[in-house]
Amino acid sequence: MFKSDFNFRLPKYLIAKYPSERRTDCRMLFLDGHFGKRFDCQFCDILDIIKPGDLLVFNDTKVIPARLYGNKETGGAFEILIERLIDDHKASVHLKCSKSPQQGAKLLFDKGYEATMVGREGDLFIIEFTCDKKILDILDEIGHVPLPPYIDRPDENADKERYQTVYSREPGAVAAPTAGLHFDDSILDLIRLKGADIAFVTLHVGAGTFQPVREEDIHKHHMHSEYARLTQEVVDKIHEAKARGGKIIAVGTTSVRTLESAACASLEQGKFLAPFEGYTSIFIYPGYKFKLVDALVTNFHLPESTLIMLVCALAGYTNTMSAYRYAVKNKYKFFSYGDAMYVTKNKYAETEAEIDKKFKRI
Repeated sequence: MFKSDFNFRLPKYLIAKYPSERRTDCRMLFLDGHFGKRFDCQFCDILDIIKPGDLLVFNDTKVIPARLYGNKETGGAFEILIERLIDDHKASVHLKCSKSPQQGAKLLFDKGYEATMVGREGDLFIIEFTCDKKILDILDEIGHVPLPPYIDRPDENADKERYQTVYSREPGAVAAPTAGLHFDDSILDLIRLKGADIAFVTLHVGAGTFQPVREEDIHKHHMHSEYARLTQEVVDKIHEAKARGGKIIAVGTTSVRTLESAACASLEQGKFLAPFEGYTSIFIYPGYKFKLVDALVTNFHLPESTLIMLVCALAGYTNTMSAYRYAVKNKYKFFSYGDAMYVTKNKYAETEAEIDKKFKRI
């Protein structure tokens, strides 16, 4: 299975640079993954799709102002994007500058803050701030909202609120779980009134989510690792939803990856589902058999990305790529601030061999 199998033509004008006026003011494409049917909706129509007894699972991670600008002691400017907080004073970061700093080099920031480059982890730099103040407090003072690279504009004050879900509570993400950006408090209340239940998992989205798949053979791609947690309370809610015949609806691909990581780890222990906490690098692409997730609320994703591969695994390759071409033709808005999809599982999604056969590779 090749990266190029997941390519599609996307005009730049369909990339949303700003969010809608209200969170719920967007379009939503319903994709019936089993039959391949498509329906044009508004996001609020999700209230007609969700049924009493269903369980929606949200990612409650909170985006931190993870982009920093500064200068080296030699005067050269740099840009930092935090990948992961190691402790209260140390972080693993992506660093852009004309010449990489050596170990021990001082990095200077606004308001007199300083950090030292103390090591490397592959392409990432490890920096340690030299004052007593915690990194999160420093970021709140001088950090910028880490807008994705395809939103090619500086962050603005409005992004502090809109590039954050209304239910975020666990600081640590450097990218938003963007499917959740469409939900406001009112629609969450209406979902509960409908008789559906809500649960929260945590996955701290790393900057690696924007890293391209560089290998043409996708089996050679190594996923970035991200911290995830699923509690006993969520385990109980999933058991209850399954028992009453409700669907498990993941809000966002990060919720999918958390749920399926927990399910895979539980199966190794001979269990259906147990609490999970740790780092996951699960890579979901066509041929994967879902253990928990029945449906997905998501945005439209980058061509050739691991995220569109995940959607193809859920709804079927042919159905998903056809839906994306339909979305482009009908001018749906793409990516973080764009429109939404509601996708249901195809129980007979193509295997890798069937996709290879489609492309006459076997």
